[in-house]
Amino acid sequence: MTGALASPTTLTAADRCDRCGAAAVVRAVLPTGGDLLFCGHHAREHATRLEELAAVIHDSRHAG
Repeated sequence: MTGALASPTTLTAADRCDRCGAAAVVRAVLPTGGDLLFCGHHAREHATRLEELAAVIHDSRHAG
């Protein structure tokens, strides 16, 4: 079976916020290799700390 896989940054309806279980709209990829999923509320709440950790943020709210 062949087919293209979704980008690891693409979020689906099955992706849920690691804090509250709401639909995830942000993936934060940590320099250590792990990633965290957040709803918009928790992404804003943790934005400063994620920046301090040099996380790469993929925000689907701003997707074109």
